[in-house]
Amino acid sequence: MTQEKSVALHYETLGNKDLPAVLLIHGLFGDLDNLKSISRHLENDFYVINIDVRNHGDSPWSEHMTFDAMSADVIAVLNDLHIEKTFIVGHSMGGKIAMEVALEAPERVQGLVIADIAPVAYDARHNTILDALEGMNLAQIESRSDADKQLSESIEERGVRQFLLKNLRKTDEGWQWRMNLPALRENYPSLIGAPGSKDCYNGPVLFIRGGDSDYIQSKHRSEILKRFPNADAKTIEGVGHWLHAEKPTVFNKIVARFLDENK
Repeated sequence: MTQEKSVALHYETLGNKDLPAVLLIHGLFGDLDNLKSISRHLENDFYVINIDVRNHGDSPWSEHMTFDAMSADVIAVLNDLHIEKTFIVGHSMGGKIAMEVALEAPERVQGLVIADIAPVAYDARHNTILDALEGMNLAQIESRSDADKQLSESIEERGVRQFLLKNLRKTDEGWQWRMNLPALRENYPSLIGAPGSKDCYNGPVLFIRGGDSDYIQSKHRSEILKRFPNADAKTIEGVGHWLHAEKPTVFNKIVARFLDENK
């Protein structure tokens, strides 16, 4: 079981609590809104729990962001809701958290859906984003268009800027980040690492990869099967890492079919 102290995550629930549970975990720089499409798709057949990961959204901030700690947060949510067992769907970093929960507390996990991430360490690929966000002068921002203009000096892709700027909120003291940028920077080497647990999860697991993404590669197959011997994989062609946003109808159907087959 987890060793690190949990924080009380912000979460939302949908559906009937008497139905099988499924918990959704977003990725780095995201929040629970990222998986709203799949949560609405599932709410008639499942009790859906959608969380903000620590240091994201409306969840508490912490200087610690190990997968062990974030796994403890998920278990605390399940305990708070008196849920003995749940499916978990996780995208990117959220997929790694989902894997950690299953590896550390397999008795609490009915099955996993992992969206476009493998249980391996990755090279750093977010330093440009972290530099850009930390380099913004929030005191000079009067509107979201000001923020977008400032961020466009470092990040060209408008869609990426829009996604990141969802984390900006206006308060009485001015514009502030909803995410804990110093903690994300400090813990980034851990976040791109492999899940910490070396255990094995024997339950049903589905890895879904984007056909145009390089996050899940054939060279990862042996590590996936070592940790998750009953894993299956599907590819959604014509999408990248944001497969659930680029082709939500296809993604939602694949997830729902897997969950229905393993209830």
